[in-house]
Amino acid sequence: MQLYFSPLSCSAATRICLYEAGAEATYIEVDSKTKRTHDGRDYLEVHPLGLVPALRTDDGDVLTENAAILQYLAQALPQAGLAPEEGRGRVRLQQWLSFIGTELHKSTFNPLLDAKAPEGARSYALEKGTTRLAYLEQHLTGREFLLERFSVADAYLATVLNWCAATPIDLKKWPALSAYFARLQERPSVAKALSEERRLYMAQLENRKPRQ
Repeated sequence: MQLYFSPLSCSAATRICLYEAGAEATYIEVDSKTKRTHDGRDYLEVHPLGLVPALRTDDGDVLTENAAILQYLAQALPQAGLAPEEGRGRVRLQQWLSFIGTELHKSTFNPLLDAKAPEGARSYALEKGTTRLAYLEQHLTGREFLLERFSVADAYLATVLNWCAATPIDLKKWPALSAYFARLQERPSVAKALSEERRLYMAQLENRKPRQ
């Protein structure tokens, strides 16, 4: 498998799941500004929208969209137990992937992280986001994970919550959610993935600086 990723973007969730499963993969870095891979290739030839992640499977198929890729990995790597086996559990997994993707990733964090977003959009996103985080707080009170055990949904949520550091959102307002994120950051697969991606992100920023 080949994972096309940009450091600290939502593609980090796929890296977390690959590490969790102990699966072999080739990681191809994409500059989110230039849409070029680390070796200078045009990423738009892989994904015309230039979005990450994209996953090239062992049979050469290219998958896009975070939720779809995460569910593919859970199916392709069943030994890792990254998704419930029975039908109702799978529906609950889809529920949380949809919630994270729409209510948090796109509706809350995208406007807050987009330098071009108008102030009104940021304020609206922050207002809506607090209700979504309060919903998570209620669900995670007395729970270790979103479902009965660690799943691809937790990998996605850990990735999104990691963005709080670059926004006005203070997770301390939601003790159960804050404790949940702290636990996930100690999980070996999450700690390794986020640590590596932070280093790559800083290197990418350094490479964008004008040369003297």
